[in-house]
Amino acid sequence: MPKSRNFCAAMGLRNRNSRKVSARGKAAVFTSFVLCFSMWPSGKSFAREKGETMSLQMSSAAFSSGEVIPKKFTCDGPDVSPQLKWNDPPANTQSMALIMDDPDAPGSTWVHWVLYDLPANTRELPEGVAKQEQLSSGARQGRNDFEKTGYGGPCPPPGKPHRYFFKLYALDNKLNLKSGATKVELERAMKSHVLAQAELIGKYGR
Repeated sequence: MPKSRNFCAAMGLRNRNSRKVSARGKAAVFTSFVLCFSMWPSGKSFAREKGETMSLQMSSAAFSSGEVIPKKFTCDGPDVSPQLKWNDPPANTQSMALIMDDPDAPGSTWVHWVLYDLPANTRELPEGVAKQEQLSSGARQGRNDFEKTGYGGPCPPPGKPHRYFFKLYALDNKLNLKSGATKVELERAMKSHVLAQAELIGKYGR
């Protein structure tokens, strides 16, 4: 398939110089111009522009992405949540949500933290978020797989280090979930409402 402006220009010149064009020729000319129009550069594609507009990044003062999570934030220590911060979400964000899980856990993915209805203007979670159903900001916390509310740090069995995914979501609505929701319930409620997502991965082994 031709992909250059020269092809389109040549087609236009050829058609202007043709005095008689058959019905089949007219159809071919029309098809050619449609192809030329669709291939003509028009700046950024929608997907690319959407991706750039909706970029979201998250980091922690406690560890860098891909690095070991300090013992302080695990069941081998005080088991407090690490500090997390992120940049501005999309302008039409109405709330934020966070999931932390371990896909390397035996059997199935282990859920360590479920948090939602964070105000859209939140840019940071401090170290040691209280393990209660509702925070002072209005955010709510769900149940983890330890059957407790709030954060439950890494606590893998002996062996190869596990990966822990902190996943932050910018949403176009505020979720109608009560405190104590599970990861499955949160993901179901977020469906079709995610504007942007950020991810931070830490490791921990024993």
